[in-house]
Amino acid sequence: MDEISKAERGPNPVDLHVGARVRMRRKFLGMSQESLAEVIELTFQQVQKYERGSNRISASKLYEIAKALKAPIAYFFEGYGENEAVEGFSESESEQFVHGFLMTTEGIELAEAFPRVKNAKLRRRILELVRTLGEEDEA
Repeated sequence: MDEISKAERGPNPVDLHVGARVRMRRKFLGMSQESLAEVIELTFQQVQKYERGSNRISASKLYEIAKALKAPIAYFFEGYGENEAVEGFSESESEQFVHGFLMTTEGIELAEAFPRVKNAKLRRRILELVRTLGEEDEA
């Protein structure tokens, strides 16, 4: 059997997903890592490790986190493995990229702020600006 160290394998995909969902929920609520850490009686460094998926969250700690973030425990697993059971379906690279971006701080902030721009013409111009900037970066 091929012995690969834990460091070489990297974090478990479930731990990465749960950690990203903790981060997304915390950011959505406008809570700092320090505030969450205080509520669940840990250091903010431990919260960072949970959010990165480098440390696994125990069942009891996930329960405390869910209470602190006012979310059901199932929330942290939503979206994980959903595509595996559907035969013939695979998420496109574009969909994976968008999902990954929406899990970042900037993605969350953009998703919250953009709908608050009520003027449709202005929203369209913002979209055009972002597309243009993206094209310049690719060139």
